[in-house]
Amino acid sequence: MKLNFILFAIVPYVVLAIELVASFARYFTQRYKISSLSSEFLEQQQLFWGSVPWHYGIMVVLLGHVVAFLFPSEVLLWNSVPVRLLILEATSLSFGLLALIGLVMLIYRRFTNKRIWVVTSKMDIVVLILLLIQVGTGLGIALFCRWGSSWYAAALVPYLKSLFTLSPNVDYLAFQPWWIKAHILNAFAIIGILPFTRLVHFLILPISYIWRSYQVVIWNADRKKLRNSDRRV
Repeated sequence: MKLNFILFAIVPYVVLAIELVASFARYFTQRYKISSLSSEFLEQQQLFWGSVPWHYGIMVVLLGHVVAFLFPSEVLLWNSVPVRLLILEATSLSFGLLALIGLVMLIYRRFTNKRIWVVTSKMDIVVLILLLIQVGTGLGIALFCRWGSSWYAAALVPYLKSLFTLSPNVDYLAFQPWWIKAHILNAFAIIGILPFTRLVHFLILPISYIWRSYQVVIWNADRKKLRNSDRRV
């Protein structure tokens, strides 16, 4: 019980404190260094086949988590009809598999392409490993701990809400399978390291773009010379 309390009642607040302090510190001290550091110009084809399924898959899965968090009673009501429960579970599993395929493709690209590997940092590797664990444990829950949507709405949502009300109740997780506990703890780990990775750019909204003046781009190159050089090549 003590271990559960430390992991699921204390660690979340420590992680949140690290996230907030580090994010604000990085924003005010390294604001112009926050970037996704895209490697698209180094390689595009594998990036496309990895990035597209990854983003579509993970966005739908995250959207499902958010909807179930905001409307747990409605989700349980939906799941009260077996056919609708199967549809929801099959849809979640499909997009989870889509995210896994995309992530594996991105990992393969980063480890096998020499040009990409040169610009890969240690933190990039850590992020990819954590994301792989998160998707893998999520799929493990879907396959081996059936009806995860109902479990999430009935058990995890009350636990998460207890964290928001500063009265963490770890009883909801005390007897849950290790797949579920690993999934939750790994999510905390991802949140904790977010400010120290290139993923922090998700937290920076380009609001100032709304009122800043237009940028004027001037083409100084001689287009005729460029066309002629292309023809010679």
